[in-house]
Amino acid sequence: MKMNELKTFRPPFPIDASSDSGKTVLVAGGAGFIGSNLCHRLIAQGDRVICLDNMETGRFENLTSLLPRQNFAFILHDIVVPFELDGKVDRIYNLACPGSPPKYQRNPIHTFKTSILGGINLLELAERKSARILLSSTSEVYGDPDVSPQSELYRGLVNTIGPRACYDEGKRGAETLFHEMHEREGVDTRIARIFNTYGPRMDLEDGRVVSNFILQACTGTDLTVYGDGRQTRSFCYIDDMLDGLIKLMETEDQFGSIDDPVNLGNPEECTMLELAKIILEMTSSPSKLVYCELPVDDPRQRCPDITRAKALLGWSPQFPMREGLAPTIAYFRHELDLQQHVAENVG
Repeated sequence: MKMNELKTFRPPFPIDASSDSGKTVLVAGGAGFIGSNLCHRLIAQGDRVICLDNMETGRFENLTSLLPRQNFAFILHDIVVPFELDGKVDRIYNLACPGSPPKYQRNPIHTFKTSILGGINLLELAERKSARILLSSTSEVYGDPDVSPQSELYRGLVNTIGPRACYDEGKRGAETLFHEMHEREGVDTRIARIFNTYGPRMDLEDGRVVSNFILQACTGTDLTVYGDGRQTRSFCYIDDMLDGLIKLMETEDQFGSIDDPVNLGNPEECTMLELAKIILEMTSSPSKLVYCELPVDDPRQRCPDITRAKALLGWSPQFPMREGLAPTIAYFRHELDLQQHVAENVG
């Protein structure tokens, strides 16, 4: 598919723009939570950004302030379908896949295709453009781990046909594609295994635990705790995650292994009960806790070993949980106020 066949929203700069300052960066999935925050960060540091998204889970509201910018363009497209871009592209971030279980389970075949077919299309574009490309993989490749913390050498305890497999196995397959395209074709690849991330621009209906708890607490709804609430996660604030992704993308290969997967996440574990109590306290919510059955294949423990990220990138998270939750809660309250205002005016 040629560039003029893509559904482009008022590209304010020529896609083939070239200058000595800044890079031209394609962010696939750039209207989502992490993707939109990345677009804002890249624009702020002087890059030209092409945001490509099929808007299945992305939100235009995440891009509102960027659309008038002269160094930002938005393209409506699904990476499952091959496409071409005119002009140079220096960097490609592949963030294009739903990460929320309720959302990626709506159409599991398309979710799997996004990781595999979409990954191939972006890798081949990177090859044609001589661009460096980063895959946003996931801690889900470790499945329900029987070791903790999980290092990049751990091969995982996974269910290949469970309800989460379309996402988990899609990402594992994408890692294989990225590795082989580097080894066989010389494509400059990076693989980030992203652990739970939170912050402003999260979808209020995301369906994962941080957004669920904050939304429920802010609306006075009882907080749904799955299982006994003793399962753990590690939560990384979005600014820390962006630092890690950009460092991984821009670090030169001095060790001969920068193309191998790198864990990005906060190694501080927190139980679901601890998280629920912190959010109830910070929101001063009257909500109570209600317990529900644990979903199938829901991991009992998830914690990254970030030794490799520290050694290769000099990266580790800086935001304590409460410091990150404060702006996240403020964002949720602002979005809820906007929704109420719209509902009142429509009514």
